[in-house]
Amino acid sequence: MKLKIGVLGIQGAIEEHIAATNQALKELGREGEAVLVKKTEEIKSIHGLIIPGGESTVIGYTSLLTGLFGAIRERAMQSMPILGTCAGLVLLAKRVYDRAVGEVKQPLLGLLDVTVERNVFGRQRESFEARLRVEGVEGGDYPAVFIRAPVVKEVGGNVKVICRLGSTVVGVKQDLILGLSFHPELTSDLRIHKYFIKLVEETSTSS
Repeated sequence: MKLKIGVLGIQGAIEEHIAATNQALKELGREGEAVLVKKTEEIKSIHGLIIPGGESTVIGYTSLLTGLFGAIRERAMQSMPILGTCAGLVLLAKRVYDRAVGEVKQPLLGLLDVTVERNVFGRQRESFEARLRVEGVEGGDYPAVFIRAPVVKEVGGNVKVICRLGSTVVGVKQDLILGLSFHPELTSDLRIHKYFIKLVEETSTSS
């Protein structure tokens, strides 16, 4: 089966996610490709979706106005795996707040039963990398890149914590939805993308 994994093409590290996914497919020896998705009809034809980092408010309002949010929710209900990184995690959450302004009213997909706090680690110049254990990802600690990253403050009963930075939750999984605070597309380590590809493959094969 030829897998088609979409990368939401509104804003953020889009090309980096496409390149990382294509390279991961190649290294796994899988048939498939990563494609840019910007239209509702394109969401209908993919087997999995990556929502990249960027400005979550911009991505959210654009996706809401173009009908992409509705299409993504519909496919999620049909068991399509989704990976959200940084801003993607924010958009997947049910509840989001900002330390400076409190609860925010930005458009959200609401697919992950978590409360997320935005921009916890300061400005872009305060970006950093940390080696962290990610449950389900073999081969030792993962080099996680944090850029103005959100964190998960509360998790619902169906949400599994898969990664922590100290005591802070920075990675979660709920059924087929993955949310990460960091940017796996900004490292040469392809294990996160390979993990997601295998999830998409297993889901597509069994459906």
